[in-house]
Amino acid sequence: MLKQRIITALLLVFALTLILFAMPPLAAELAFAAIAAIAGWEWGGLMKQDQPARLMYAFVLLLFCWQLTVAAPEVVPVLLGLSAAFWILVVPLWFRFKWRLSGNDFFGYSLGALVILSTWAAMVALNTVNTWLMLAAMGLVWVADISAYFAGRAFGKHKLAPTISPGKTWEGVAGAVVGVLIYGVIVLSFSPLAGTWALPIPLLGLILVLLTAVSVMGDLFESLLKRQAEIKDSSQLLPGHGGVLDRIDALTSTLPVAALILYFTRS
Repeated sequence: MLKQRIITALLLVFALTLILFAMPPLAAELAFAAIAAIAGWEWGGLMKQDQPARLMYAFVLLLFCWQLTVAAPEVVPVLLGLSAAFWILVVPLWFRFKWRLSGNDFFGYSLGALVILSTWAAMVALNTVNTWLMLAAMGLVWVADISAYFAGRAFGKHKLAPTISPGKTWEGVAGAVVGVLIYGVIVLSFSPLAGTWALPIPLLGLILVLLTAVSVMGDLFESLLKRQAEIKDSSQLLPGHGGVLDRIDALTSTLPVAALILYFTRS
């Protein structure tokens, strides 16, 4: 299982590197749209839809990606704002009341469009400004996840959300915050992004903490949806890793917020 996970991860990293650095910009946008379509197909599974409905939903999301690109790019900041409001204001209530996707197809499809299309839009926006910026935002999520895992293993005693993800602890969240702050210092000091933003240090720290918090919420949110749908993984498309949504769960919450912050700090 571990060998399979490593092989799949290496192939994904190779494919991402090839698309971002060795191919024209259009290839990245098409790849991001393909990710959105696959995520839409998996989202239909979380809603317990049949295969024709899931495939149609994936196709509809592809059309939305195309329309946002060629006909309504001005809608993207609004989409990012709605996404940020959802993750920061609505998701905590979702955790409290354990709302479900099933039972209201219009609501489920609409929410899926918000979550998935805003992630796609954020990837395109961040990559357009600077490919390294998009990778840094993704790296923040990965650092948060890894830091939370090891801090939780070493110090975890107080459960974060025992009915959703029993393995996560508040100590793990604290470890994620520390890991991301250290990561932020390194990225903004020694990476190709060094000196990119002349923001006050306290504000940068608050932004990193906010992004860490929403990354945790994205992870927990998909865990809750899978638990409610009574499935272990969103699909089996990625050997050893489950599905695309399993790999981008925290990215769906973090990237739109990061892109929205970028929009305001660079305006």
